[in-house]
Amino acid sequence: MPPIEIAVIRNADGWPDHFDALAERAVLAAIEGAKPKIKGAAEISILLTEDAEQRELNAQYRGKDSSTNVLSFPQIEPFGPVVGILGDITLARETLIREAQEQGVSLEDHFTHLVVHGFLHVLGYDHLVEAEALQMEGLETQILAGLGIADPYADEAV
Repeated sequence: MPPIEIAVIRNADGWPDHFDALAERAVLAAIEGAKPKIKGAAEISILLTEDAEQRELNAQYRGKDSSTNVLSFPQIEPFGPVVGILGDITLARETLIREAQEQGVSLEDHFTHLVVHGFLHVLGYDHLVEAEALQMEGLETQILAGLGIADPYADEAV
């Protein structure tokens, strides 16, 4: 596999140092699970931020005036070749902490799930319609299982 550079950038305090390694592990697992067409060296940026900045990004790019757990900004065509600058993934610390507590999962597992989720968006996966959601969630579940993380969708109504 050609090299992929995973740049973890911190725009907020409070993110544990070991999350760099978790992000790398999640991206590599998503590549292994999704099996995209890798055509050469690639780079993905993962921005670790706070709710205020995430809210600004969500308002600016999605027209939603609220924070959200993860945003993805793909720079490649959906399901196209993986090469060059792939895009950016941003994660909001306070939202992740709150959601992990509400879901009764570790912050590490929730973070890993959302990096995988965000990276699949970069590759072209989406969940706007039910069939696509089932495909994406199934792939996420498979990737996370390979990392020893429980199915994050197990308790959702079918």
